Amino acid sequence: MKIADAAARLESLGNQTRLQIYRALVRAGHSGMPVGRLQDKLKVPASTLSHHIKSLVAVGLVSQVRESTTLVCHANFDAMRGLVDFLAAECCADEVGCKDTPTAA
Repeated sequence: MKIADAAARLESLGNQTRLQIYRALVRAGHSGMPVGRLQDKLKVPASTLSHHIKSLVAVGLVSQVRESTTLVCHANFDAMRGLVDFLAAECCADEVGCKDTPTAA
């Protein structure tokens, strides 16, 4: 992952409302959650919710699918794992003798 992509995703999650939205979608799992239910759950006005979801979609953390008349949001689990892996990839890399440092096989 490029550092600019990681920074954009972290910046997006740095907003309390967007973090609440993302956590709710992660909890919902692969089936996702309709926007209306997300709005009811988080008690966020529709226009505010739409603005924040748009930000999460723009950085690739959330996708939306229209199912008939319902708009369903899904957390992008691959993007989430990629971000977490990026953050942990160099753990203790500069520490001599660190047990957590990956070694070449």
